[in-house]
Amino acid sequence: MKIIFWLTIASTTFLTRLLPFLIFPEKKETPQYIEYLGALLPNAIIGMLIIYCLKDITLTSYPYGFPELCGVGSTALLHLWKNNTLLSIGGGSVIYMLLIRLI
Repeated sequence: MKIIFWLTIASTTFLTRLLPFLIFPEKKETPQYIEYLGALLPNAIIGMLIIYCLKDITLTSYPYGFPELCGVGSTALLHLWKNNTLLSIGGGSVIYMLLIRLI
């Protein structure tokens, strides 16, 4: 039974990686709406993630959302300063984790 589970996961993962190459081969031009979605969706997804992460902040009780806002702020500042996604996400996460442990 476990082998069926793992084969299903492996084949689904492989299929999701292979499908874009089958639908949009290298020789064929990518449709305009796909190009548009490729430009639009990353920013929309980041916006949704920010809203999801900040939706449970309680501004009326201690610590008043301070760790979350510092984490988001430090992530933004690190990204503006170094323009390095890994550093921005890692640095913001470290600051947030330290603040929720220390406050």
